[in-house]
Amino acid sequence: MPKIVFIVAGERRAFDVDLPSLPYQHHGLPGSLLDVALNVGVSIEHACGGHSACTTCHVIVRAGAANLSELEDAEADRLDAAWEVTPHSRLACQAVVKGDVECEIPAYSRNYVQEGGGIRSGKVSGTSVPEP
Repeated sequence: MPKIVFIVAGERRAFDVDLPSLPYQHHGLPGSLLDVALNVGVSIEHACGGHSACTTCHVIVRAGAANLSELEDAEADRLDAAWEVTPHSRLACQAVVKGDVECEIPAYSRNYVQEGGGIRSGKVSGTSVPEP
């Protein structure tokens, strides 16, 4: 039974998941990190409903990348629009789990920024943020 670890706000949440018996949540591909997260009660933003049409479910795989489906060209193209993309970035809706995986859910997403979740044009909650 694979162990899936989600890191949310620095907190590790680990789950032993019986993938074949997991009910499909109809968000993302069946057995994807997004599907698993929804089944175990971990919240991952997915503004497009898990159809690989946005980047709000961007996660960073910290361990077990070989235990995920391969990165397809369409997913790689979509990731180009995500914030703070790393070589270990994936869209949770497209990354299908095959074994033990550990991933981090970034503190914010492109959707959060675009829709005014507190960060706008170099400002956080009305306070100016210095340019890097």
